[in-house]
Amino acid sequence: MNLIRCTIVDRQGAVSFVAHGDALPALVAACAANPRSLDELLQLSEPYYGNLREYVEAGLAVFDELNVRGRYDAIHRTLRRIPSHEQPVFRIVDGFTREASLRPVKAGAIIFNLKAKRIVQVMNSYREIRRSGQARIYDGRGYTGTVFSYRLPREWALVP
Repeated sequence: MNLIRCTIVDRQGAVSFVAHGDALPALVAACAANPRSLDELLQLSEPYYGNLREYVEAGLAVFDELNVRGRYDAIHRTLRRIPSHEQPVFRIVDGFTREASLRPVKAGAIIFNLKAKRIVQVMNSYREIRRSGQARIYDGRGYTGTVFSYRLPREWALVP
């Protein structure tokens, strides 16, 4: 399957999750609006790729319930035990979770650094991210006939 690890870095920290590679254009389109937070990025991507926001927010709620500040045994056990392409949404809270957030899954790993306005394609064998592009809208149930376009502002850097 075409799963890719996405890590979002904002001023409050970083979050990592696995999504279908088709979510990439929606996330890049959201970056074109210069979001400053994970919440804003997910809100901006929602019209293009439905249910991604709900998936990430639900995953973070579970993470926050099972992991207490300074005690991250639960997420460490989960990340050791579960194959990378099945891992849950998690916050990057220490070196162990940071390393896991950089590990590609089946189609790769992408870092969306909102603070630095930089998209880093750690590994991407699914679909190269470009400064401009288009994709079909996914409404959470299936692809619609509607196509959206995006163009990243010049201040955004694409690394490889």
